[in-house]
Amino acid sequence: MIQASFFTSVADTRHLPPPLFPEVAFAGRSNVGKSSLMNKLLDRKQLVKTGKTPGKTRLLNFFNVNDQAMFVDLPGYGYAAVSKTERGKWGRLMESYFQKRNNLVMCLILVDIRRTFEEEEAGLYDLLLRYNVAPCIVLTKSDKLSKNQLLNNKVRISKDTGIPVDRLLHFSAVTGDGRDALREVISDVVPIDWK
Repeated sequence: MIQASFFTSVADTRHLPPPLFPEVAFAGRSNVGKSSLMNKLLDRKQLVKTGKTPGKTRLLNFFNVNDQAMFVDLPGYGYAAVSKTERGKWGRLMESYFQKRNNLVMCLILVDIRRTFEEEEAGLYDLLLRYNVAPCIVLTKSDKLSKNQLLNNKVRISKDTGIPVDRLLHFSAVTGDGRDALREVISDVVPIDWK
């Protein structure tokens, strides 16, 4: 069984924990399903707190996975019902984290499969490349679409981004579809014992 536990939360990169393990960050719009995805990935129900209110995650939340990796739940961006000042703070916090964290090896950019890859996602993708962090696009909520719709949306997002279709992962926190593929991609960068 995967051993996963909450480690710490920080609101400022001056208080980051020691770089004990390679880190994998999870980023995306408010309400894209980051917490649900992380729980499903780690075979947990409520390790990562979920909420119906967009913008629940306001800190960098660190989770120790098997003493092999640290998963980091980043603040959501986009349409959360918070002030522009607060959203600006979150953006600066994330950029500072990407810039300073040498043990950050991958960042999953979660995108609702029913949406498009918008300016915020493109900016985040470019930011990760600038700081030499491997980006990985994960299309969430795939259970909301038929197989044909899923493929069509993947093709559309591929055309919009220039990212090959086979590098766009899909995931459903409801059914678990895509979980094994995502675990494999993460394991290519950070060897994790998922058993």
